Amino acid sequence: MLTVLFKTDDGRETSIRAAAGETILDIAKRANLPLDAPCAGNGTCGKCRVKLLEGIAQSDSSRHIAPTQFAEGWRLACTAVAESDLTVMIPKAAAAYQNRIKVSGSGEIREKAIFQNLLTELRGMGLVPGKDCGIETAQAELSAPVIGSAEADRERLLQKLAEQTGAERQAGNISLHALRRLPGILRQGNFITDCVIRHDDNNGPRKAGFTVLDVFPRAEGPAPAVAGLAIDIGTTTVSALLVNISNGEILAAASAGNAQIRYGADVISRIIESGRPGGLERLRYAIINECLVPLIVSLCEKAQIGPGQIYRAAVAGNTAMTHLFLGVDPAYLRLEPYVPAFFESGPLTSAALGLPLHPEAEIITAPAIGSYVGGDITAGVFASMIFRKNEIVLLIDLGTNGELVLGNAEFLISCACSAGPAFEGGDISCGMRAVDGAIEACKINAETMEPEFTVIGPEGQQPAGLCGSGLIDITGELFRCGIINAKGKFIKDGKRVRRDKWGGAAYALVLDGEAGTGGIMLTESDIDNFIRAKGAIFSAIRTMLAVLDFEINVIEKVYVAGGIGSGINIPQAIRTGMLPNLPLEKYQYLGNSSLHG
Repeated sequence: MLTVLFKTDDGRETSIRAAAGETILDIAKRANLPLDAPCAGNGTCGKCRVKLLEGIAQSDSSRHIAPTQFAEGWRLACTAVAESDLTVMIPKAAAAYQNRIKVSGSGEIREKAIFQNLLTELRGMGLVPGKDCGIETAQAELSAPVIGSAEADRERLLQKLAEQTGAERQAGNISLHALRRLPGILRQGNFITDCVIRHDDNNGPRKAGFTVLDVFPRAEGPAPAVAGLAIDIGTTTVSALLVNISNGEILAAASAGNAQIRYGADVISRIIESGRPGGLERLRYAIINECLVPLIVSLCEKAQIGPGQIYRAAVAGNTAMTHLFLGVDPAYLRLEPYVPAFFESGPLTSAALGLPLHPEAEIITAPAIGSYVGGDITAGVFASMIFRKNEIVLLIDLGTNGELVLGNAEFLISCACSAGPAFEGGDISCGMRAVDGAIEACKINAETMEPEFTVIGPEGQQPAGLCGSGLIDITGELFRCGIINAKGKFIKDGKRVRRDKWGGAAYALVLDGEAGTGGIMLTESDIDNFIRAKGAIFSAIRTMLAVLDFEINVIEKVYVAGGIGSGINIPQAIRTGMLPNLPLEKYQYLGNSSLHG
């Protein structure tokens, strides 16, 4: 047996025993260490670069590592095989999905207006935040107990709340969490308490019953915040909104990479991993403990509330992601006849799932409608309100799993396609999510071949990589300028075009040494991955139209959704053949429709 010591840039160290012949990536997985591996360890993405500080690990040279870097000890973790005790450095870039949690306060959220427009439309349908969600606050004032009165605190509180809500006294209950707090809270507030109440039937008169979820001392100002959590579990990116249930106000937003990515960028790789010994537990640990728990803590810190004040959460994701989130075996999603374990999970609790919310917070998963058409597109349909439109609308959710819906108030047809993670930075050598440092837009001078780009982040932010919207922009610009042909091959040379000994070529967005980086290159392999991704989207559109015997001009509105930045350059997407050639006024960006729904 060997000993492998992993070090990270922030000074943490993890030691683990390993067998000779294991790859560094497999050892890191067993140690639950963050290490990006979108290609599932096939040596094709180049994202799992680590530095060998001590020891011997057999590894061949790779096009992803320059000879000088190889001599310095840089290796791909997935191809480096341990032959002795090792000391390995995992750089921040190899764990970017975990290190780059982005949190925004209420006033900083780009898509806040989209969410508020949805709330306005819901109010127009007669639905009101607070009133119709079944959770509300109520203040109860009790008389102080006296000698000779045997009625307990719990019973007196439930009697008072039953009188105030019109519910039957016998139908009231109090959670164990609230019961443990009740005696001290009542006396601290001189027997006046603010209660968080969940009505057990919110479809009619409030007489079916209620549960007191929490109690607080009497507040001089506003009642304690009653928060809800919306979570979109994407294959590559996880996003969340913390919302005030009482009025629909967004309190904070956050996003991070899905920590499961070290087991592969696509759902099939993760389903295969879940079938290995301990695989399902590892994948669930990655999404819950390494991703959602830090996100929730960050959201609550930003909003200045406690996680225990989150009383309900709604979770959307594709069918595979929802299975892995709940720890349900997803094996049969990829085996004929492709049957999931569930479409709807029914209500669950945070305590059962290990989420740091109120222990009896209800967790609702958006229902799926097929093995590869999941709750994320169901939520997206709700957010887009296609089902209320008279015109024919196309909804495209751009992500690792492309999901599309075509229809209106009379019919809806859905299709899923494996677009791959290119739109979210995966499978792209310089790819990253749409966070600070990502190039999100680009123009190229056709004469000089020099780029001019926009970087996400504060003024002066240095570029670190390329997100999905930037990838679409740059590929379209390279084609427009005649630097690449329709097959994605470089047909021009210049100081920005680099060719290697393997016959490949790349465009240098950032030259070595520029902006304090070692260079940012877009390779022919990256462009091939983009071509496959955009081809999958366009093929799905054509397939749905063919099933209905429709021509493309019947589409009167196109909603483009997905968390790939503030919005893609539609003309570039049309130029590259990703989106249909329709008038630009027909296109509208919806943001993360899954999260909003």
